[in-house]
Amino acid sequence: MSVLTLTGQCPSRLLDYHVDQSLDFSQNITNLYLVGRGSLWVLTEQSPGRTQSRMWILKVLKVQKVQKVLKEKSCSVLCDRSGLAELPREFPCEASAINVDKNRLKFLSERAFGTLPSLRSLSLEHNNISFITPGAFKGLSNLVELKMAHNEYISYLHTRTFSGLKKLVRLDVSDCNLFNIPDRIFLEQPALRQMFCIENNFRRIPGAFRGMENLTHIYLERNRIEAVAYNSLLGLGGLRYLNLQENRINVIHDQAFQDLLRLENFYLNDNVLTDLPRSAFKGLSRIKMLNLGGNRLINVSRTWFSDLVELETLYLDRNQLLFIEEGTFENLTSLITLHLNSNNLTGLPFPVFQPIYFLARLFLFRNPWECDCSLQWLQDWMESYKLVRHIPCSSPSSVSGLDLSEVVFSKLNGSCLDPGELNLTTASSEVVSTTENRFNSLVSRLLQQELGEELGNGTESLPNGTLPEGGQLSSGVGGRGAGRSLVGFTVGGLLFAVIGRSHAHAGLYCT
Repeated sequence: MSVLTLTGQCPSRLLDYHVDQSLDFSQNITNLYLVGRGSLWVLTEQSPGRTQSRMWILKVLKVQKVQKVLKEKSCSVLCDRSGLAELPREFPCEASAINVDKNRLKFLSERAFGTLPSLRSLSLEHNNISFITPGAFKGLSNLVELKMAHNEYISYLHTRTFSGLKKLVRLDVSDCNLFNIPDRIFLEQPALRQMFCIENNFRRIPGAFRGMENLTHIYLERNRIEAVAYNSLLGLGGLRYLNLQENRINVIHDQAFQDLLRLENFYLNDNVLTDLPRSAFKGLSRIKMLNLGGNRLINVSRTWFSDLVELETLYLDRNQLLFIEEGTFENLTSLITLHLNSNNLTGLPFPVFQPIYFLARLFLFRNPWECDCSLQWLQDWMESYKLVRHIPCSSPSSVSGLDLSEVVFSKLNGSCLDPGELNLTTASSEVVSTTENRFNSLVSRLLQQELGEELGNGTESLPNGTLPEGGQLSSGVGGRGAGRSLVGFTVGGLLFAVIGRSHAHAGLYCT
């Protein structure tokens, strides 16, 4: 049996293919082309007993069967990690995908890829490209996806950079060094749907996006955007996903989002917002997820969310919230998950919360809660639904350190008494010792192994909004065994301390 060796445009890629003797030569080339999935150039046949191999240049060969089959079954050109300093002179015209990632390309000339009518995906990521000649992609009339991310020397795009790409749907220029995108650059891309501009140097939202009604996704996280002007997002009526997280946004103009009537996922987290316009999200009735975490908000206005009737997840964590206006959540009838953790909240009156009493997930940890009678409703809710845990009390001093679930609210003439108002010198059969409560609370927390409830809105490389729900923290090497030993030692010491103190303060009680 003969052995065919393929040497393509990527000289480091070789492939052996055994000829099926039952097929004619043209069919073997067809199979070879499809199996190789590469940029075929030289075909070498070496048969047993032959001292000299035969070679065919596929460029010269005209095999009708190959051409016919390749119209139905396309091939991919894989030249990634090949050390290329310049593009090959020619690519197979039947190629549907070309990958030239992680090479040393610096320059793209006009019509750099020739005419490739079958090409649908082109990836040029992780190169050293610094300049793209206007018209570099002409001849790629059916290109759908263009990936140019991680080319840190690209700081400028010409108005005609993407000329000829009339069917382009997805464009990725993330992690380049772009400061702006020319306003009229996408005039020839009416089909563009997804725009990835992550981690560049934009100080404002590029005006190039205005009026692109077919855009559905815009990714602008980790730039240097400082403001969202009233006209920054005009004409984006088809937008469903907008990510502005991890910028430097400190002001949002009134009606800045007025045209985003189909928006469903909106990330504004990890900016420096201290306030929002009263009607910031007016008309955005289709939003399902809104992330405002990691800002500097102090108060929440009841007008912000009044139109968000389909909102399911709301992040307000990691702000500086002191107060939430009554009626803030009144119209959020679809809300399932609410993140209020890591703020400065001391209270949460029932009238503020009443309309969303059916929440499935509520995160309240890391707030300086004042566990008075205004939170008794929350304690009852915790006991009834078992969906919220770990709400440590900061005040009054008589219950400081206890969890809200452990606080006992007494009644006088049918009215609730705040723990700080109790007569601490009066004991009864129903009175509970504060010292004993604190000891039991501390022991239970030391023995508790479940840490999952502390998952609020944490973000790693997927900041804030993209972290999957649920998760577990690792205790590290030897964590469990070491933890049990430490707990045993600590509990013993605490028991001795508490017993000793209980004799000295036997008359100190609170309920």
